Amino acid sequence: MVSGYRFLVADDHPLFRGALKTALSGMDGDSDIREAGDFEGVKALADEDVDLVLLDLSMPGVSGLSGLMTLRGMHPTVPVAVVSAHDDPETIRRALDLGASGFISKSAGMDEIRRAVGVILGGGIYTPEDIDLGLETDPEIADLIHRLQMLTPQQTRVLGMLAEGLLNKQIAYELSVSEATIKAHVSAVLQKLGVDSRTQAVIRLSRISADSIALES
Repeated sequence: MVSGYRFLVADDHPLFRGALKTALSGMDGDSDIREAGDFEGVKALADEDVDLVLLDLSMPGVSGLSGLMTLRGMHPTVPVAVVSAHDDPETIRRALDLGASGFISKSAGMDEIRRAVGVILGGGIYTPEDIDLGLETDPEIADLIHRLQMLTPQQTRVLGMLAEGLLNKQIAYELSVSEATIKAHVSAVLQKLGVDSRTQAVIRLSRISADSIALES
């Protein structure tokens, strides 16, 4: 394997971050491994030079699959592997539908973690073996995921900031664009989600977060 990979390990449990680092360090090559224990740290450390983010679904500052969406909106070309203790088909399928490049169970051994990372770095999609992902059985979630898939990366970032409670002028400052541009993005987000207000948009997004975070607890 080519040396010089850059990884970002994002998990609020130091022992599990250490286990992931051990797995990644055991791969061929001299890799740069960054660590984040909360989502603010993830946003600060993630950039286009990272080859793979290994993202826990639940950590301070974020809950559920909304973190995956935010990260995909910020850096759409950077692969993200969701790492979760709850590896049911629904969670895996939804993570992949929302842009994850793979799913690694927290029960996976070192060899499987390395194999998963190798598949993703090679441009593939990794899922645990012998799992039938099936089809989404919740019509509301299926519709929501379809609508979220229609958002552009910038619209996804704006939606994430709306969920954080930021005002248009605050979002404009964070993204270094005009407030008018943000208003246009918000209008597009509301239209694509089929809602009439920012509050309704955040409530719809929370459905994804609530379902996945409940699975994690």
